[in-house]
Amino acid sequence: MPSHSDEIRRIFYGRRRGRKLHAAKRQLMAATLPRFAIGLDAGLKHPHNLFDPPPARLWLEIGFGTGEHLAAQAQAHRDIGMIGCEPFLNGVAALVETIERNALHNIRIYPDDVRDLLDALPDASIERCFILFPDPWPKRRHHRRRFIGAANLDALARVLCDGAELRLASDHRGYVRWTLFHTLAHGAFEWTARGPADWRQRTDDWPATRYEAKALARGDECCYLRFSRRSRSLVQKIDDGNTDALPPSTR
Repeated sequence: MPSHSDEIRRIFYGRRRGRKLHAAKRQLMAATLPRFAIGLDAGLKHPHNLFDPPPARLWLEIGFGTGEHLAAQAQAHRDIGMIGCEPFLNGVAALVETIERNALHNIRIYPDDVRDLLDALPDASIERCFILFPDPWPKRRHHRRRFIGAANLDALARVLCDGAELRLASDHRGYVRWTLFHTLAHGAFEWTARGPADWRQRTDDWPATRYEAKALARGDECCYLRFSRRSRSLVQKIDDGNTDALPPSTR
């Protein structure tokens, strides 16, 4: 858990509000969001109990935008509890509208900084995590604002189960290289790609997002990265210097 001084230094970069919500959407948010929003309280010690009935598995999406990917996953996997994090109020409002329209009762929303949520979740509680088209912060002086980095990868490694899947997507080549460098250097994650098609093509179980559609309309290429959370026992062997524990392809 972060110290008090770490919490003071934690700065959020990004928008929290956009255009003013219409009256009808404000009313919907007031009436509906409290039913699906989660807070940083003792309930997160057993996050499965946030759902009724409690699901066997939990998936997490970090920065769900307007929620189309999260909603599609929730609709396709009604037996899985979906936790979505998005601090942008207008995006949260769009997802709330979708939840109501499609009766998606297996979604819970944390409408704030995901780092605080990661701190509160118990170890090995998440079986799949999505980070799709995050802000690439392209200027060099802003690279430290990028989500993928040692501290956040530490937090993800802690909350992900052994063998859990981490999916990341971006249309920014610099950010893709950054993601591969930092994630592979971390040690807890293995890139599962075995050929170019594995990162050039989105699989059928990976619903599209509007950010992806915009990128493709501009003629930009998108990259789809999948990582597997290595077992804790394997990571410990690696930390102890036992490289023989690694698969031959990754030594």
